[in-house]
Amino acid sequence: MGHFNSRMDRVAAGRGYPVTRRMAALAIATSVGAAMLLPATPALAQKYPERPVRIVLPFGAGGVADVTTRLVAEKLGDKLGQRFIVENMPGAGGITAARAVLQAPADGYTLALFSNGTAVSVGLFKSLPFDPVKDFKPVSNMGYFDLILASSVNSPYKTLKDFIDAAKASPGKLNIGTIAAGSTQNLGAELFKSTAGIDVVTVPFKNSGDVAIALERNDVQLAVDFYAALRPSLESDKFRPLATSGLTRVTYLKDVPTAKEAGAGDFEATSWNAIYVRKDVPDEVVKTLNAALNEVLNDATIKQKAIDVGIVAKGSTPEALDKQLTSDIAKWSAVIEKAGIEKR
Repeated sequence: MGHFNSRMDRVAAGRGYPVTRRMAALAIATSVGAAMLLPATPALAQKYPERPVRIVLPFGAGGVADVTTRLVAEKLGDKLGQRFIVENMPGAGGITAARAVLQAPADGYTLALFSNGTAVSVGLFKSLPFDPVKDFKPVSNMGYFDLILASSVNSPYKTLKDFIDAAKASPGKLNIGTIAAGSTQNLGAELFKSTAGIDVVTVPFKNSGDVAIALERNDVQLAVDFYAALRPSLESDKFRPLATSGLTRVTYLKDVPTAKEAGAGDFEATSWNAIYVRKDVPDEVVKTLNAALNEVLNDATIKQKAIDVGIVAKGSTPEALDKQLTSDIAKWSAVIEKAGIEKR
């Protein structure tokens, strides 16, 4: 009977009665074990970032992408309480920069800047040591910018339709100037030729300055370049903007029609810059970065400074950015193949 009562005492301990030392120790051990099994990612993500963050650019210092990324980086630092440092690693079609990000830890402290050029590289190179879709995770877009199709003010082509009509009347006689073969500007010109149904010669130059000189000399009759490169000549009335390459008109050239409005068929070529991370960076870190970027890109100062160089500052969801990259890879790969541009 006494043995039965001692067993009942131990059972009663779970109902508010005194608990034995053994039971207390067991309860503590169970609690500690359960706590150790809880996922640590949310707690870590809440602290992100705890130290400076690198943004690796596949472009040199001083360019449009560099200037605008530095503006955004400064605002991100203010928002998240840590420095965002821009590192320039140009060359090799973005391969150098991509490798640097992939070789860094997957902790969200090394970010990659991707652009329309990233999508172009997939079709332009025989092979890449990385896959921008499979090896990286999208965070947010940062900005969109159109190409400008411009003629000299001394040119008889006062509208894009004038140029298209002249090209159709004299196949192979007119020239379009762009920077290097395989650049977004160069491929944009090739796409324009295709959608407008014209036979003209695309002449690649070393840089935008050479394109401008060629247009002034009438060596080429149309230039295709970004607003930042053409702006000095546009503002000094040396060049005439005939069309922009997006689907809608831009605020900084609001009286200039889109190429589609001007008769270039379904032509559209909008470039972009965006932030990516390694594929295995935690989703909570991506959410933190996405929310901060979208807030920063709505800042009035950022928007105005971006407009000054021809960029519309605008964030996105990771899902929308992923669709954009895959769509542009297919688009520019087809243009490269049709234009017969030799792969590198």
